[in-house]
Amino acid sequence: MLAGGVDILNTGTGNLLLLWDRTRGGVKGIAATSAQPMTLISRDANIKSIKDFGPNDKIAVPTVKVSTQAIVLQIAASEAFGADQWSKFDPNTVQLGHPDAYVAMTNAQHEVRNHFAIPPFTFLELKNVPGAHVVLTSPDVMGGPLSQAQFFTMTKFADANPKIVQAVFDATKEAQDFIRSDTRAAVEIYKEVTGDKTSVEDLLAWLKEPGMMEWNLQPQGTMKFAAHLFKTGTLKTMPKAWTDYYLPVAHELKGN
Repeated sequence: MLAGGVDILNTGTGNLLLLWDRTRGGVKGIAATSAQPMTLISRDANIKSIKDFGPNDKIAVPTVKVSTQAIVLQIAASEAFGADQWSKFDPNTVQLGHPDAYVAMTNAQHEVRNHFAIPPFTFLELKNVPGAHVVLTSPDVMGGPLSQAQFFTMTKFADANPKIVQAVFDATKEAQDFIRSDTRAAVEIYKEVTGDKTSVEDLLAWLKEPGMMEWNLQPQGTMKFAAHLFKTGTLKTMPKAWTDYYLPVAHELKGN
């Protein structure tokens, strides 16, 4: 059984890779659920690119060193400054949840002038924070979308319950197809379930933004993510392909 007695859970790419690695393949993915773009936003006029960050420039991320944003920032640093400089900006990062980071960005006196944001905070900051501008995006760094959520389970459970695993895979596809075919209805269901007070029209507008959320079954960008974690010693085993950490139910997909 997985944590809390639940057999199938949803997690980020980093966590899935770590669980797969630590259990020696005892945990694997079933299907990806979404690839949400992340945007590094600054309200500092002097910061136009990643090379403009100085040692005192604070960057808000959900969790220092281990969040998806922090790791993408490490990948960006290694590409901009050299492979051995991957941790260059770790000292710059500060832990702030996205709502708190948004509040900090709107406060001209706050020391945090940079935030690695996700929607809707991306749109809110670019619209409401004076001087806010894009420094880089996760697709820029990863060369395309990066899956940030996927269903996973223990391989023992999958082997014993192939029909349940297939049902989860099929239900995920059905949900993704529904989001694409009737986005308004999907948004209305989302509002009902979550209690989000954002208007349907605003949510629909955000979903139409270029480079917005993708809903695909196939994992995206995960091997580049794995290569970085292996290079930095976080992963002890480098997967040969994404199919190493995904169950056979997904192997016909064109993942990466």
